[in-house]
Amino acid sequence: MQSKDVKAALNGKEATYFGVPWEDAYGYAQAIKVGDTIHVSGQLSHDEKGNLIAPASLDESGKPVEFSMMEQQMRVTYANAVKLLARFGATLVNVVEETLYVLDVDAAFTVAGKVRKEVYGTARPQCASNLIGVARLAFPQQLIEITFKAILPVDAKPR
Repeated sequence: MQSKDVKAALNGKEATYFGVPWEDAYGYAQAIKVGDTIHVSGQLSHDEKGNLIAPASLDESGKPVEFSMMEQQMRVTYANAVKLLARFGATLVNVVEETLYVLDVDAAFTVAGKVRKEVYGTARPQCASNLIGVARLAFPQQLIEITFKAILPVDAKPR
């Protein structure tokens, strides 16, 4: 299992991990910083041990049967992104683009405006945003996954 600390690589990339099992199983970093740009892999609603928070109930075929936990999953997903960004000295203010991948577009639209305005702390977050409906995500109980791209200000102090 990878350390949760930021690790510098020979190729100039800095990587960070949560230490959850799927990082090793799939083989990826939660976030990569190159120069002043931070790329955050798809985040979801999990705790520090990798347990899903507010998992959706599934039917006998393994598909979500209702989407009432979309808001809670969305909030935890943003909170996980905030933790990763902080490791590079960034916040959501530095985010320039996000993409929300959701199983149910209507359920996501119902809560996304309120949640996004709260987490970004403004009525009109200054980032490009996409909301895309998908057939499936990594885990059956998962309703949402969000990717982020953030840019540190030019005057940011080096780590």
